[in-house]
Parts: sequence; structure tokens; C-alpha cells
Amino acid sequence: MPPVDPAPASWRIELPHTTAAVPIARALVRSALTDIEAPTDSDTAELLTAELVTNAVEHTDSNEPIELVVELLPTGCQVEVHDRDPEPPGGLTAPGPDTMPDPWQEYGRGLLLIRTLSSACGHRTTEHGKAVWFTLPVVPAQAGPTPRS
Repeated sequence: MPPVDPAPASWRIELPHTTAAVPIARALVRSALTDIEAPTDSDTAELLTAELVTNAVEHTDSNEPIELVVELLPTGCQVEVHDRDPEPPGGLTAPGPDTMPDPWQEYGRGLLLIRTLSSACGHRTTEHGKAVWFTLPVVPAQAGPTPRS
């Protein structure tokens, strides 16, 4: 009898609506991706998660907690950040005419990073606001050096 693939694992956690949520979210993503058989680039996952959480904290007025959802899939992982603002994030899925941020500005590169480094990204409305998400694929196994005879 062939082995049965386990159901995807997922984590859901409420985070404070403060900048303290960013390192907590990064740590959760790193922990979630540590022990999986189909590895995903955890550095990229951490970076993109930090961008989503930072945007949720900085661009929503609510003091309600934000929520982080990490789902491990057979093909990689999906990370969602839920906040209470129903307004979609500008420029996440459809780059505008000014897609390149001003190199002298301190802000404005987060959504560009998410669009560029993820295999897919987007947003959806939820009962209490919106969820912004990205997916990352499984990292192919690297071939090691060939032993010499």
C-alpha cells in the first residue's frame, strides 16, 4: 500500500498591531519551515512575511490584532496576513506605471519584493477586512559534488 500524503500543516496566530509583530512573525515562519520534507527558501519566506506584517501594521488604522497564517503545501508554502482594513494593497498584483520605487526613498519596495520573489501573490477580502498572501515553491534539491573514483 503506497504511503498517504499527510494533510497540509498550518499555523494561525494573532499578532499585536505593533512593530513587535514583525520579529514574532519571522520566527514563526522560520520554525514552520524548519522540519518539512519539501524545503522552501525560509530566508525569502521570512523577508516577505516581514514585509506583509509591516504593511499591515503601518497602513491599517485599527488597533485590533493582525493574524498570520502559514500553510505548508506539497508544492511549497503560503503565508497570509489578515488585517481589519478592507482596502486592497496598492500595486500588489498589478504593477502601476511607476513600478520602480525611487532609490532615494526609504519606503516603497515591499510590494515590489513580494511580486518579484514569490511564485504568486494577491489579496482577498475577508469577513473582517482583508488577507494579503504570497506563495513560495519547494526549493529543488541541489546536487552535491560528484565523488571521485
